[in-house]
Order: sequence, then structure tokens, then C-alpha cells
Amino acid sequence: MAERADPYRAYRFRLEISGLQQAGFQTVGGLERSCSIEPYREGGVNHFEHQLVTLTSYPSLMLKRGLVDTSIWDWHQEVINGKVERQTISVILNDDAGEEAWRWVAEGAFPSKWSGSELDAMANGVATESIEFVHHGLTRQ
Repeated sequence: MAERADPYRAYRFRLEISGLQQAGFQTVGGLERSCSIEPYREGGVNHFEHQLVTLTSYPSLMLKRGLVDTSIWDWHQEVINGKVERQTISVILNDDAGEEAWRWVAEGAFPSKWSGSELDAMANGVATESIEFVHHGLTRQ
């Protein structure tokens, strides 16, 4: 199998929440993970320090879409009311043929922040909503 020479296009993606495809998302951020490192000096070893992994952290997923329905607003309202319903969010990157190339999965996600766009009667932009989702980690399937 030949290696791919060109990188995938960042605008060819789709989003699923609990297996249901969601429409209208214009940006996805927070596809990230990082490891905290703790240095450890071993007695008698003076030419390097051991670097030990202590914790892997995952920032919130940040999604932005056109304001089309109240589904995520309602989900966030349930969180505010104390009913936290965790769901699985999948971000799927498609290749040029429209086939799935990468899939990132955030398990146990729920909306922790909702923001609406600035409304301006002098502009002709689309009203958007931005949502932050906390989750239990990011895997690739």
C-alpha cells in the first residue's frame, strides 16, 4: 500500500453525537492531548534526567456552527439543571473521495459552555453558537 503524499484537507469533516450525524458545524477545535512530564534524577547518573509521564490531559472540544436549532442549548440547560447526560462525540475527517480517513472519539462528553455570536444589525453574517464540551479523553478509531 502506497503512502499518502498530500495531507488531508481540514475543511472535509463531519460530526456525530451518539452516532447521529450533526449538520452545520463550521469549526472544531481542541483535538489535542498532552502528557505532563516529571523529571527524575537517578543517583550516580549525571549525564541525563529520566522523564516520566505522570498525567495525560485533554482540553475541551470547541465546536462552532450556525444557529439552527435548540438541541445543544437544551442539552446544556439540562447540565445547568443538574442532569448531566454524557454522550460520545466523533469528529470524522474525510479524504478527497469523501471516505472516512480519520476518526477522533471523545467519550463521556457533555456541554460545559455555550456562547452565541454577537448580533449586529449592520452586518450580514450568520448567527452562530459556540459550544465547549468536556470529555473523558480522545482516542482514534
